[in-house]
Amino acid sequence: MSHPVKGCGIGLRFQHIDTIVDSNQPIPWLEILTDNYLLPGSVQQDYLFEIAEHYPLTFHGVGMSLGSTDPLDTEYVSRVKALVERVNPAWVSDHLCWTSAHGVVTHDLIPLPYTEETIRHVSQRISQVQDSLERRLVIENVSSYLQYQQSAMSEWDFLCAVVEAADCDILLDVNNIYVSACNHDFDPLAYLNAIPVQRVREIHLAGYEDRGTHLLDTHGYPVSDAVWALYAQAIQRFGAVPTLIEWDNNVPELPVLLAEAAKAAEVQARVLA
Repeated sequence: MSHPVKGCGIGLRFQHIDTIVDSNQPIPWLEILTDNYLLPGSVQQDYLFEIAEHYPLTFHGVGMSLGSTDPLDTEYVSRVKALVERVNPAWVSDHLCWTSAHGVVTHDLIPLPYTEETIRHVSQRISQVQDSLERRLVIENVSSYLQYQQSAMSEWDFLCAVVEAADCDILLDVNNIYVSACNHDFDPLAYLNAIPVQRVREIHLAGYEDRGTHLLDTHGYPVSDAVWALYAQAIQRFGAVPTLIEWDNNVPELPVLLAEAAKAAEVQARVLA
């Protein structure tokens, strides 16, 4: 039975596993990068099973390539399902993007054209994964640096249409909204206000890098003041949604991550008061 996920957690990173296992840190919940734990009998899985006994967990993946025109990787989904059945996380998430084409994996989260055809294609694939996993999927919005000429609607209208058609939930990455808003010159509040409250299961916060011509979603810095301000607006709209600090590059010591999570909890408490 999975533990309930609430409050503000952190992503589990290999640099911190020993500390977390040995000291039983007071962390509200942990999100694992699913793809790192799919090998049966691996040391990584052994660590995961031990951590799952003490902490509420969610699974966050990058390998479903839900927007790709390649056939769905059913072997990958089967491995995720086997791990889900063993650990029983609170939920399973992946990204609204494509990561592979013609059998070649890009190792990047590439946005989709916002069209009716793409909505049908992606929602069908999400439904296929949900049928396989026998549970609802949670879909994250990605940051973007380009736009397709074919796009016929806004990103938020596209996201809303996909989750409605697939009947799935949303992992709302507030940092990604801010990065894309700056890169494409739209109002991030218009994005927030369009998202159906009942669909938002989780929120992500992370740090970006300002490259001058654009913002780059690096997950390698503290959350910026502008993103904290947007997060406060998100909490005002969506309520006490479980929130995660993502930090994948230049990973700091564990206390730094926990301090960011504590700051998110403070923002929640202040807004909800």
